[in-house]
Amino acid sequence: MAIDYDRLKAWRFDEIVQSYTGRDCILYALGLGLGSNPVDPAHLAYVWERNLRVMPTFGLVLAKPAFWQKDPATGIDWRRMLHGEEGIVLHKPLPPAATVIGRTRIGAIVDKGRDRGALIGVLRVICEQQSGEPLATVTSTIFCRGDGGFGDRGDTLPAPHPLPARAPDAVVASATVNQTALVYRLLGGENPIHVDPDLARQSGFERPILQGLCMFGIATHAVIATFCDGDPDAVRDLRVRFTAPAYPGETIRTELWRDGDVVSFRAFADEREVVVLSNGRAKIGPRP
Repeated sequence: MAIDYDRLKAWRFDEIVQSYTGRDCILYALGLGLGSNPVDPAHLAYVWERNLRVMPTFGLVLAKPAFWQKDPATGIDWRRMLHGEEGIVLHKPLPPAATVIGRTRIGAIVDKGRDRGALIGVLRVICEQQSGEPLATVTSTIFCRGDGGFGDRGDTLPAPHPLPARAPDAVVASATVNQTALVYRLLGGENPIHVDPDLARQSGFERPILQGLCMFGIATHAVIATFCDGDPDAVRDLRVRFTAPAYPGETIRTELWRDGDVVSFRAFADEREVVVLSNGRAKIGPRP
């Protein structure tokens, strides 16, 4: 069954209500590897209840619909699906505990051709239940490698953020461990490609891969530690493109450039010198 543009465009998602506490924020931070240096204040701030700080990318895992792409009615070949891009706008800093509501819809659906696949843009608005105020808006682009050929309907997606041509202003190396994907998945998603060796091999990988959102969180912490004086609330807007998988246990090396209130970044799986994140953009600074 192929993608039906009109049916997928009108796909209805249930509202997701989720309550979380400081323990969830800490588990998320541990999934990024924070706490690997247990005497570093820049790590402890995210893994200790005392004056707990919340990573802005924690919003990426809040109030998400279940693995809806596995529903045969979508027409998506989920086994060939890859995470293409991700972004988040923080309307206010994420509190360390809250009940939130996530409202999700399909945005653009772009046919790249029968042999080139399709891109699906998904938007999720996360609001505090009590006040109704928006906390964050999350945008995702899914690359469906096996689902092109249904016809161009004029939809478009934002162009990637260009990286500066000069040498990076800073470089941060962040180690992961073999268990990183297993810890991160407890809050970060249900795709079995991050835990099932057989499925990973069927998808063309030598073993389960690290979640793209995990790498995004690691790179975001590099931005915060380098250019935000360790203050996660200084991050207002984030975007990145996923370009290749990393494996748990590899070192994520993030290159960063700062131009005013914009930090550009990309990341490598250091041991293989493979770019795993590119076209990254973080807007930082005081809120208006």
